[in-house]
Amino acid sequence: MRSGIDILVGTPGRIKDHLQNGKLDLTKVKHVVLDEVDQMLDMGFAEQVEDILRVAYKKDSEDNPQTLLFSATCPHWVYDVAKKYMKSRFEQIDLIGKRTQKAATTVEHLAIECHWSQRAAVIGDVIQVYSGSHGRTIVFCETKKEANELALNASIKQDCQSLHGDIPQKQREITLKGFRNGSFKVLVATNVAARGLDIPEVDLVVQSSPPK
Repeated sequence: MRSGIDILVGTPGRIKDHLQNGKLDLTKVKHVVLDEVDQMLDMGFAEQVEDILRVAYKKDSEDNPQTLLFSATCPHWVYDVAKKYMKSRFEQIDLIGKRTQKAATTVEHLAIECHWSQRAAVIGDVIQVYSGSHGRTIVFCETKKEANELALNASIKQDCQSLHGDIPQKQREITLKGFRNGSFKVLVATNVAARGLDIPEVDLVVQSSPPK
């Protein structure tokens, strides 16, 4: 960074640290990309993002950086934020449109009702039936505690590991590498694994409760 770089990729908190410590100069930035903007701004990073962008943006200036916002969902407030940073003639590109069929037609969806105390046993059976001993399965849980408990439950008989926010980044990478390589067949995860993972040939995805 001291000798100059073309592209900087960072989390809002770390970029802000470098700005405050005088290690970053954003006055000559030409392009700004906010990825997963709905998540980032919904998770309380809005203030940090504004602090960062304030350095590079001048009100009503035509020389402001080109701004690109990427988002899987676009609630109305995302557009409000967009207008703040984008030029008045900004373009919206919608890859979904008015299509009502938003899930892949090749995927079968099933809902299973069971008592919470039986959930681990039912999930174990579902994995056996729909994924077998050779397929890959991802099980999503609401909490870290639930992920740990399910991963250690005897009902999920296959090799199984958990992935959540309390697990250090280095261990997360080792876990994901093992899952990709087939070292174990079941990954039990919180929404830390909900976006940005590229894992081919997952036969079964289980949500342990209806997704919010």
